[in-house]
Amino acid sequence: MSSSDTTQPAPPRQGFSAAGKATLDAALRVGGLFAAVIAVALVFIFINPNFANPNLAVSVLRAMSSVAIMAMGLTLVIVVGEIDLSFGAMYGLAANTLAVVWIVMGVSVYLAIPIAIGVGILVGLFNGFLVTRFKIPSFIVTLGSYNLLYGLSLWISNTGTFNPNYPPPGGTVNQGELNFFIGLTQNIGKYSLSIEIFWMLGLAVVVGFLLHRSLFGFRLMAIGGNPEAGRLARLPVNRYKILAFILCSILASIAGILDFSFIQTSQPDIGLSQTFPVFAAVIIGGASLAGGKGTIIGTLGGALLLAELQIGLALLSPGPHVQQIFLGAVTIGAVALDLFLTKLRKSRAA
Repeated sequence: MSSSDTTQPAPPRQGFSAAGKATLDAALRVGGLFAAVIAVALVFIFINPNFANPNLAVSVLRAMSSVAIMAMGLTLVIVVGEIDLSFGAMYGLAANTLAVVWIVMGVSVYLAIPIAIGVGILVGLFNGFLVTRFKIPSFIVTLGSYNLLYGLSLWISNTGTFNPNYPPPGGTVNQGELNFFIGLTQNIGKYSLSIEIFWMLGLAVVVGFLLHRSLFGFRLMAIGGNPEAGRLARLPVNRYKILAFILCSILASIAGILDFSFIQTSQPDIGLSQTFPVFAAVIIGGASLAGGKGTIIGTLGGALLLAELQIGLALLSPGPHVQQIFLGAVTIGAVALDLFLTKLRKSRAA
C-alpha cells in the first residue's frame, strides 16, 4: 500500500464561533478604548506635566463616578434594545426628593434615602410599562418622562435650593444624620479619595455580574439581539425590559443621592446636563444602539475617557466650546465605529 493511500486528509480548520467572534470584537473594542485613555493622558502630560499629579488622577476618577453609575444603568437598557433619556431628570428628582423629605419634612435621612430610591423604582416601572404594554417607542416615552420628572423636581422643591448644613427657617437637621450623609462620599487617605469612587467600583462589580455572569444578563443580551427569537423561546421579554428600566432609574437615583452628599447642595435642574455625557460614555464604551451588545468595563472606559478629556481640557483652559466640540466629535466617532464594526460582522457572516 503506497504512502499516498495511507495519508489522511487534514482536518478542517476550526474558526471562531459566533460567540467567540463577538467576544473577540468586544475585547478589541475595549482594548482600543483603554489604549486611547492612555494615549490621551500621555498627550496631556506632554503638553502640561502637571497632569501627572496623582491628585489630578483622583479628580478624574471622582469626575467619572456619577456618570459611570448612571451609564451602567443605561447600558442595561440599551443592551435589551431600548433607550432611556430620562435618567438625568431622575438623578435630579431623587436628589430633590431626598432634600425635601429629609430637610423640609423632617423625616430621618435613613428613611428618606430609601424613599428617594423608591421613587426611582416607580419611574422605571412607569417607563417600562408604557413601552411594553402600549408599545410606545422608548425614545418617546423617556423623552416625555424627562420633562415630567424635571417638572416634578421644580414642583416639590418650589424651585428652591437645599443644603443640609443650612436648613430652611424652622427646620433642623440632626447632626448625626448629617455626618452620616456627608460620610457617604467623604474624602479618605493621602490623596483624598472620595468614597463615591468605591461606590462606583462596587456597583460596577454587581452590575457587571448581573450582565455578564447571570441568567438575567444572558437573557437581556438575547432579547436585545433578537426580540422575536426571544419571544419564540418563551422568554419573558416584557418583564426583562421593565426590569432594565427599573435598574436604570435606581442607578440614576443612587448617583443623584451620592452627588448630593458630595456637593451638599440640591437644585431643581441638577442632573439635566448629565444626559449627553452619560449617553456618550455608553456608546464610546461599545454598546450598540441596535441592542444585544455592551459591556460594563467598556462603559467604565467610556466614562473614564470623557472625565479625562474634561479635566485635561479644563487644565489647559482652551474655553468651554472646545470641551463640547471634543465631546461631540468623540461621540460621533464612536457611533461611526460601531456602525463600521456591525457591517464588518455582517459581511463575515454572509
